[in-house]
Amino acid sequence: MKKKIFLTLLIILIILLVIFTGFKLFKNWQIKNAVIKVDLQDNLNIEVYSKIKLSDLIKNINGKLEKNITIPTTKLGDQEITFNYTNEDNIKVPYTFSIKVVDTTKPIISMPSSLTLTVGDDTDLAKELFCGDNYDDNPKCTIEGEYNTEIAGSYPVTFKAEDSSANITSYDFTVYVKEKEQNTTPSEPQEPATTSFQDIINEYKTAKTKIGIDVSHWQGDIDFSAVKEAGVEFAFIRVGTAKGIKGKYYLDDKFKRNITGFNKEKIPVGVYFYSYADSKEAAIKEAKWVIKQIKKYDIDLPVVFDWENWSIYQEFNLSFYHLTEMANAFIKTIEASGYNATLYSSKNYLENIWYDINHPVWLAHYTKETNYAGSYKYWQMCNNGKVSGIADNLVDIDIMY
Repeated sequence: MKKKIFLTLLIILIILLVIFTGFKLFKNWQIKNAVIKVDLQDNLNIEVYSKIKLSDLIKNINGKLEKNITIPTTKLGDQEITFNYTNEDNIKVPYTFSIKVVDTTKPIISMPSSLTLTVGDDTDLAKELFCGDNYDDNPKCTIEGEYNTEIAGSYPVTFKAEDSSANITSYDFTVYVKEKEQNTTPSEPQEPATTSFQDIINEYKTAKTKIGIDVSHWQGDIDFSAVKEAGVEFAFIRVGTAKGIKGKYYLDDKFKRNITGFNKEKIPVGVYFYSYADSKEAAIKEAKWVIKQIKKYDIDLPVVFDWENWSIYQEFNLSFYHLTEMANAFIKTIEASGYNATLYSSKNYLENIWYDINHPVWLAHYTKETNYAGSYKYWQMCNNGKVSGIADNLVDIDIMY
């Protein structure tokens, strides 16, 4: 009896195997004899970091794509792209073609009309000037031409940057070397121009805007009730920073006083961290530190990634793409803890350095009317604000939309 059952099962298994093999052979025969017509774009050199779909590379196809995949473009070089589509005879067929990811974007460098040094200054201009690249963490940045800081005079030089794809940016300027100035009678200090907070309210306050400020220890001991009475509707507070690259994190001297004071007056607040991160791991570590500092306070507005180390950019060894990845790592870590998060940066760097942040940003642009075309939720419009309740220093004024 058991032998009969075993033989029956074996026969069934053999039949199923024959059917499966026959089906597979039939499918292979179908694919081998299928009509495949894929007409690709003429130029399959794809710019690095391009956002491009499979369909963007196909002129014509005799059928329908199974999936319109995103083309990987974060690594330079040749790549094979394989996809499946169903042709007009309803046969699913594979197709493979090659693309080449290239970098044709030139590095970005400082372009001063001139620089002035004093005799004896040993500044290495090639390292001190801004020099960065979209793809290379360390583009080659050099000064071509001679200048002698031991002898006063004017020296024509060229600042040049070259990346690994041989993209070159260069700029001619003059280095002036001057003798050290002798002690002279100091001139009378002039009062800085100021912007009245009330004037900003009068000009920019609408049903769709709120007017606020951002503060740190520079504003001293704030009178929070006076600030509220002056019409301040929100505030961003510096939570802290680090002691340079890979340095220890520390709280802003006035953070606890500021956030407690604003919370008591029921003024909505966000916080910002002045970052020295040089990697995604460092940015995540910063975000976790910030979360620990703010967890017992009321945070109504975003936690902000504030990275502004442009004057020492070469010390970070970061491409613009990796810089953006770092910012996104900070933002994602903050959001995973239930807070909103965003990026602070000025118009120039938002337009030329940062890649997609995928969040409305906090824009810094000191002007009466910004022409920044990107998306932004907050606008830091000036850094010379004067508001009741802050006596020790001027303050940044912001508009929320």
